[in-house]
Amino acid sequence: MERRFEGKVALVTGATNGIGQATAVRLAAEGAVVAVNQRPTGDPAETLRRIGEAGGEGFSVVADMRDPGQVVAMVRTVAERAGRLDCVVSNAAINPFMKWDETSIEDFDRLFETNVRGTWVVCTEGAKQMIREGHGGAICCVSSISAHVGAMLAKALGCNLGEHGIRVNAVEPGWVRTNMSAPMMDDPAVVKYYTERIAIHRAAEPEELAGTIAYALSDDASYVTCATLLVDGGFIVNAEL
Repeated sequence: MERRFEGKVALVTGATNGIGQATAVRLAAEGAVVAVNQRPTGDPAETLRRIGEAGGEGFSVVADMRDPGQVVAMVRTVAERAGRLDCVVSNAAINPFMKWDETSIEDFDRLFETNVRGTWVVCTEGAKQMIREGHGGAICCVSSISAHVGAMLAKALGCNLGEHGIRVNAVEPGWVRTNMSAPMMDDPAVVKYYTERIAIHRAAEPEELAGTIAYALSDDASYVTCATLLVDGGFIVNAEL
């Protein structure tokens, strides 16, 4: 495997499972020192084990993405402990699978604070740290084909951070086998719907998304910013949206 991130430090939020875990392992395998974000109640052990097996280096950092103060402190901790910050992957998110008329104000606040404000805070704080260090960097927001918030933030931030040598892109996954998508996939009708409409007729593995995220962060994408990379196996072509 290439060592595209040798000498670089990456922060991955929501890195204890799914896409975040796979991305943390991929970046570490390619030479990055990876800060593995976990919630206060999370367990980074499996991610750190996989990083070790891949011959990489990583350490855990605790922060609840709903708490801006914790996120600010996390970014500073990463830079202080690892000596710098080059890449940020904003992946932490929740999906309660609630109908609109069953979603309480508290549910909405939890969703917004994690998925929207949390993304904004970690990306902007990460960018500020990169600017202080003066070496540029790369940020990737993990969104989805049905929620374009990360893509919109990436475009807005990328437009303003380019002058500092910081690229910002978003990845929009389709159906990926993760803990978050598991409840939805318990329904055979849902599985049938997606399988029939995805051009390659299967779900993605988290590692396939990690490869795309690694590309977006790497120098191979040095002229790519403000972009949204659709990684859905061709679903959008046949989807009834």
